[in-house]
Amino acid sequence: MSNKMANENQMYFAADPTAKHDEHVVDYHVAGIDLKFKTDAGVFSKMRVDYGSGVLIKVMHEVTFPSCNILDVGTGYGPLGLFASKFWPQQTVEMVDVNERGLALAQENAQLNYCRNVTIYSSDAYSQVDKSKKFGLIVTNPPIRAGKKVVSAILTGAKEYLVDNGVLLAVIQKKQGEPSARKLLTATYGNCTILARDKGYYVLQAVKK
Repeated sequence: MSNKMANENQMYFAADPTAKHDEHVVDYHVAGIDLKFKTDAGVFSKMRVDYGSGVLIKVMHEVTFPSCNILDVGTGYGPLGLFASKFWPQQTVEMVDVNERGLALAQENAQLNYCRNVTIYSSDAYSQVDKSKKFGLIVTNPPIRAGKKVVSAILTGAKEYLVDNGVLLAVIQKKQGEPSARKLLTATYGNCTILARDKGYYVLQAVKK
């Protein structure tokens, strides 16, 4: 395998991407809020906020959940978590990822957009999340290319970290496993609702009962 292919295959679920830096700044607008994101090679969707995350952000803005902390799992350079911080400035938003380059960018983007209610740190899914903490809302655009086992662990693991009636939101393409994810959520939480369908992307909601 060439070095170029190896770097591409690392993608956004590598802890320490070695891809040559290629920085960009992208803009995104939802619900009257404009945010700028610094991006780079070695992180997910460096040229734009990816379509699935955009669909999830729009749906997230309309969701009702218990007034409690918010967690963004697999934050990348931070679009989900930073929009959440603007939608609900009275809440604390925790943003986690394994990708150190993505986490550094998320920190920069939090400062760039004056998001002061965020905590950003390294965690492989929930491994470093304080078990004593509970969240009213957990959001994720899971790293599909990391494999089904990783995605399933994110979806099922959220239950332990949600308050009663807490909400998990996930966006997954139909062709990348949405039907099986919906079955898994239904089996784990006893419910799963499709909140949006848009160009093959599905936003799934599960509520901890």
